[in-house]
Amino acid sequence: MAEERQFRSASGVPIALRCRQHSASCRELAVRGPRLQLRSLSAATSAVWLAAYGLFAISENSMVLSAAIFITLIGLIIYLHFVKIDQESLLVIGSLGIQVTSSYASGKESTTFIEMGQVKDVVINEAIHMQKVIYYLCILLRDPEDPQGVSEVVPLFQSSKPRLDCLIEVYKSCQEILEQRKTAPQSSEIK
Repeated sequence: MAEERQFRSASGVPIALRCRQHSASCRELAVRGPRLQLRSLSAATSAVWLAAYGLFAISENSMVLSAAIFITLIGLIIYLHFVKIDQESLLVIGSLGIQVTSSYASGKESTTFIEMGQVKDVVINEAIHMQKVIYYLCILLRDPEDPQGVSEVVPLFQSSKPRLDCLIEVYKSCQEILEQRKTAPQSSEIK
């Protein structure tokens, strides 16, 4: 069962949250940002090439045009492969852990897995940035030496930066699975 809802990011850009429930203790939550716009890409490329043509007209050196084309293509490849993230997803499996995946515009994916034994909680945190309060979802990891302590905070959805209303949906979904996990060992001891 997949459900998709529309939200906005912290900067006002439209984003989509897709929730897919695979089972009672397994959910996938994916935030998809806007696709790369051909218009903005064409405008940036044209601006660089026009500037290069202007330098070529002044210097009469054809290496300027070749360098502009080469730099533009290399810059585009770097941007698509390392910077532009199309989708960020969170796969929460109650018995195993949490998988965080970032999918880049080039098709490259970056995945991190956190074992459920390391997860202390999933929380919505707030930060002040440039005179604005920004909310973000993060995973609190248990400190191995102090069970009540937190060893690390792992922020989620760093590229899409969803607003609070979207984060609350993801938070509630994660908490449902975490609560099932907390109550499961207690119910088996009662039998």
